[in-house]
Amino acid sequence: MELGLKGKVAVITGGSVGIGLAIAEGFAAEGVNLVLAARDEARLDRVAETIRETHGVRVVPVACDVSLAEAATQIVGAAEAEFGGADILINNAGTGSNETIMEAPDSKWDFYWNLHVMAAVRLARGLVPGMKRRGGGVILHNASICASQPLGYEPIYNVTKAALVMFSKNLANEVVRDNIRVNTVNPGLVLTPDWIKTAKELTADSGGDWEAHLQSVADEYAPIRRFASAAEIANLFVFLCSDRASYCVGSTFFADGGMLRTI
Repeated sequence: MELGLKGKVAVITGGSVGIGLAIAEGFAAEGVNLVLAARDEARLDRVAETIRETHGVRVVPVACDVSLAEAATQIVGAAEAEFGGADILINNAGTGSNETIMEAPDSKWDFYWNLHVMAAVRLARGLVPGMKRRGGGVILHNASICASQPLGYEPIYNVTKAALVMFSKNLANEVVRDNIRVNTVNPGLVLTPDWIKTAKELTADSGGDWEAHLQSVADEYAPIRRFASAAEIANLFVFLCSDRASYCVGSTFFADGGMLRTI
């Protein structure tokens, strides 16, 4: 299917690993130029070079921590300097948490609020003016099924991802008049390096069968009985950024293998 994305410019946060990297590769395969933001500068540079060599697109790496306000300035500045702005923004950077409400300090709430919500707010403020100049654009937020169906061990993650979904809906209503479409994707279980790392840690003292552990998680939570690959989730992101999804505005799309228990 021709998606009409060739020559566009996409900004992706958390773009050097996992879902963010898969989205970057999906865009690059369609001829999209990239601004990739991530904390690990060495890994980010390696990823950028590989994508350039494989797909022949321009890739600008921006090493930064998007939980900090100055990161948005860095990212927007790079997009403006290299491409005169961006057509697509993927707010993907994020991570899980582990705490109880009674014991988690304010500092932990502040960190996740900045990472999952304020980073998206700041980048929207910074990139939307350029999208207007370019005739429109697309903003997608990578939230989580936990925004609607929380997991008990990570209340801060649940709350901040739910807030991200609400922010997305409000932003969609505000900027659609400028031909900018905003939507959210709520993935379920996705086989990312973080999941594998955690599974290895949890099984280290019991034989190290981390794959069996992950299978048990999939059996418990997902009717499809497996994790998604990052590429499966990325395919939805790439499609939603194309004109093939031109009537999708202010919506939340679940890619969860049936994990959501309600309609």
